[in-house]
Amino acid sequence: MTNKSKNTRFAPKLKIKKGDKVVVIAGADKGKEGEVLKMLPAKNRAIVEGVNVAKKHMKPTNENPGGINDIALSIHLSNLMLIDPKTGGPTRVGRKQVDGKSERYSKKSGEIIK
Repeated sequence: MTNKSKNTRFAPKLKIKKGDKVVVIAGADKGKEGEVLKMLPAKNRAIVEGVNVAKKHMKPTNENPGGINDIALSIHLSNLMLIDPKTGGPTRVGRKQVDGKSERYSKKSGEIIK
């Protein structure tokens, strides 16, 4: 048996992508909105702008002046909901076939998400 406990070969289609506007629905940052900066699909997590921010003490280097910096930590995808482009509120995401391609759509308004 290998050391890996999870099957890393299969990754389901994610409902959130990089660049999407999302709202936090659970946790300490509940209610905050932001843009997805980076996706971590292997861990089912995302880094969202202005959400789950922590202080990190940095040692001075040639590239970095050092000091105490704010860094955004990842947040689990189950704690995020996509913001509906039409209504501006949180919505669930579905998939449907449009011209032979699978497209994401808002379950609240039915609008295709680009």
